[in-house]
Amino acid sequence: MLKKISLALLVALIGVGAVVASRPSTFRVERSITIAAPVDLPFGIVNDFHQWKFWSPWAGKDPKMQTTFDGSYAGPGAIYTWSGNDQVGKGRMTIVDAKLYESIQIQLEFLEPWAATNTTLFTFKPTPDGSITVSWAMEGNNTFLGKAMSLVMDMDGMIGKDFEQGLATIKSLTEKEAKNRLEREALLKARAEAEAAQAAQGAQAAQGAQAAPTAPAQAGTTTP
Repeated sequence: MLKKISLALLVALIGVGAVVASRPSTFRVERSITIAAPVDLPFGIVNDFHQWKFWSPWAGKDPKMQTTFDGSYAGPGAIYTWSGNDQVGKGRMTIVDAKLYESIQIQLEFLEPWAATNTTLFTFKPTPDGSITVSWAMEGNNTFLGKAMSLVMDMDGMIGKDFEQGLATIKSLTEKEAKNRLEREALLKARAEAEAAQAAQGAQAAQGAQAAPTAPAQAGTTTP
């Protein structure tokens, strides 16, 4: 009897292993959003790791998360490492390529709670109405553990909502900054026009003073 149970368990394990092995060996998660702002704003907030704390969906999951910056200040060669609680784990990101206002490629290395290396790609594409479509994608290889986990929840289900949250925050921040930029430009333009008008009035007043006729001097009389 025990031999039959053991044999049944072995067959079941082989079956589960076959199912797990049949899962896709690669994965890709991607989300996009349209932003009504100049492309330099969303591009800049992604290309500079120092600004990730303002929009990263994982920054709020561990306020005490430790971060360090190495390499370039921004763009290719910039390195960002983090270490936090169970929700954020530990890892490192490196910007390996950046095409100005077009794309940013990042090597993403997870160190804890498990090791994995994935590729992250941000793209920035203009739309006919002058907005920008920002896409955030991550792809990588599925280990056997990853394939097993995908039977319950795949990578898209695990991090898709985080991507949506991060993109929504980028949209909010950059559209607000775009509005502030327009207001500043309008204020500076109005101030410059007011100063130019005042200068013109001053020049006209000076010209008028120079053109005004002067009364002839009266000859003095002497008393005998």
